[in-house]
Amino acid sequence: MMFELGRELMRFLGGDTFNAPRDGLTGGDQTLLELLDLRMLHNEARACDVAAGRIHVKDRAQRKLEAAIAWREVARRSGDAVALRKAAATAEKAAEIFDRRRRPNGWARARCEQAYCAMLGAELYGDEGLYAAAEVAFREAGQAARGGLARSLADIGVLAVDALTRPAPHDAQAAHLAAAGFVQPIRDLSGQARRTPSARSLAVEARMIRIELLLGWGARLADRDLLREALTETTTALEALQSDYEPVTFARVTSLKGQALTLVGEMTGQMESLLEGINLLSGLLKDVSRDQSPMDWARIQTALAQGLQALGEATANERSFEQAVTCYDRANSVLRTVPALALGAFATSNRAVCLSRSAELSGDLTVLDAAETAFRMELAGFAAGRNPVAWALLQVNLARLYEARLEITGRDKGERAAAVTALSAALDVFQNKDSAPSVSWRRMRSTG
Repeated sequence: MMFELGRELMRFLGGDTFNAPRDGLTGGDQTLLELLDLRMLHNEARACDVAAGRIHVKDRAQRKLEAAIAWREVARRSGDAVALRKAAATAEKAAEIFDRRRRPNGWARARCEQAYCAMLGAELYGDEGLYAAAEVAFREAGQAARGGLARSLADIGVLAVDALTRPAPHDAQAAHLAAAGFVQPIRDLSGQARRTPSARSLAVEARMIRIELLLGWGARLADRDLLREALTETTTALEALQSDYEPVTFARVTSLKGQALTLVGEMTGQMESLLEGINLLSGLLKDVSRDQSPMDWARIQTALAQGLQALGEATANERSFEQAVTCYDRANSVLRTVPALALGAFATSNRAVCLSRSAELSGDLTVLDAAETAFRMELAGFAAGRNPVAWALLQVNLARLYEARLEITGRDKGERAAAVTALSAALDVFQNKDSAPSVSWRRMRSTG
């Protein structure tokens, strides 16, 4: 069973009293990080720091790079900005030690790691300026690398940043062409797995980037072929993984598969696909431990909530919206502990949308009051300049709430004017975002 090997490992190593040896458990094999829960992963990252700082350490640059990879995984699972800054700084130090002239491939690999830290920061906190830093690092790495792993990673990184920062494709053909650009670099990366074991997992990570883009473009363009291509890609990625030894990545790809199924069902009206996606995500949560990866657990809860929300819209079922609210609440139990997370704003906003729809179906103004309170609390602590798109989506959904109150009561006590004000504020943001190219498909769906 997924994560069972990791649980046995933790039991063997002493459970809650375990501390990683000074040089760490993984010996630089980043695939073994999958078997560690978050607490053990923290210990491993610290142990990697210690190992890299030893006076007589062999290949200090490589040990620094291994520490950076471990710290980035800590940040990815926890959302911790301190861990992410630590990862970026350690990768920068690794690049300095490698020296571009003496070991260009090592230097390029370290620069790629810096770029991936920047991309993770943009994803977690909605800071789109980090994409520019990532692009510079990837391009420099691509110029320096003399083939091998670093060159493939740099090529994939440049493609990813370009897709995330430029205006989205205007038609399905352009989207297919953009997605096709990833095929050869991913194939090159997979082909290096025999001599570089980590290349296989890195190729799966690259496939995940491609899947996310296909899902985003498919949702935006309402194109079922793009969504089905994403679904096919999830199957390919899962075939390359072993759930016992790569449980975290396996869970991430499985979650994407569940999201693809729910999107296909939502778009085509195929209830079988929608229910299959919901069941897959629900079953996944039985295996994924919150202790192993709080952020992944919260993402899966959010994905399941989206599926239930889509089911509620398709069937006008109040119970589905109530279940979605429960999932958003579970996700927020993690997301609220980390300030400034972009996913937190999305979950809070969509939770209020579900409460609003539940109120519309039941005619219960108490539920609507709860939704309005949730929106106002979120907006009160949300700086529009920090993440303007997320702030604009909150305004759109607040307007929907005012409209719902009008429909339920049949009386206008200022709701119409308030809705117009909120929509105008949101429109100002979207008009200045060049069609909001980097808005993820998850956030786009919150507008209904």
